Amino acid sequence: MAEIIQKDGTWTFEGDAVRIVPGRDKEVGPLRQALGELLVPLGAIGGVSYEPGRKSGRLRLRPRDGADPLLQVTGGRLPETSDPYRLTVESDRTGVAEYFVDEIRNALLLDQVDPGPSDRYLLPGPAVPITASGGDGTVSFDGDRITLDWNWMAEEAKQSAGSRQFRVTDLRGVEWAPSRGLSNGVLRFTPAGAQAPPSPKYDPYALELFGTGRKELATALVAAAVAARLPHPAAALAPAPAALPADGADHDALLRRLRELGELHTSGVLTAEEFSTAKAAILRRF
Repeated sequence: MAEIIQKDGTWTFEGDAVRIVPGRDKEVGPLRQALGELLVPLGAIGGVSYEPGRKSGRLRLRPRDGADPLLQVTGGRLPETSDPYRLTVESDRTGVAEYFVDEIRNALLLDQVDPGPSDRYLLPGPAVPITASGGDGTVSFDGDRITLDWNWMAEEAKQSAGSRQFRVTDLRGVEWAPSRGLSNGVLRFTPAGAQAPPSPKYDPYALELFGTGRKELATALVAAAVAARLPHPAAALAPAPAALPADGADHDALLRRLRELGELHTSGVLTAEEFSTAKAAILRRF
């Protein structure tokens, strides 16, 4: 096990997953605190790196594209302080950070994890029930039903129609964008079969977002929780799964993997202990 404890939080690598617990430092953004603990399986990791700096460095975990519903719906538009996969590392902990990176990279190599895009979510998304406030209303999601309650800032037609409730199975998508400059942000739910949506101001399936404060950013968690329960955007493009190989072909693949491990050990990439562990795992599959 490898572990690094900093003001930003604690990261622990347990061999098959990275556990990320946010810290309570004032620099930790409200979204990270609201998101809570994350358990990132090894198969969801596309890469890991440590970036040294003069006063402090940064440890970064990169989930595979499409593996995390939160990253999928926010599309790189979260403030850096809200990034759950970034950890500020004090300069005297550089050695620990580099060891942490090496341990994960070795595990990714041994497990032959594909760093490419995923056609399914490998993280479950934020826990439900969850509630967040936007500029013109409040959204709640219990894992099945979404409820939009309008406030006094909502457009008159929204207020007149009253609260809107619908099921996640009635949707084909969810969109989230923060406010930028003079443009308001939006949390929009798209019903199946819907035509081009109206402006968020008039859309009964959308909240307008007037800022990027604590309550506004929390709407991204609602979007992610809903997205995790919708079909993955890449699912329709994914090829049909290949047929399982016959026993003989499967054994040939295992033998090839043994030879590859032997070459990695001979070249010094794998230690004797790492080679023995990987070899034993493969032999158990014969």
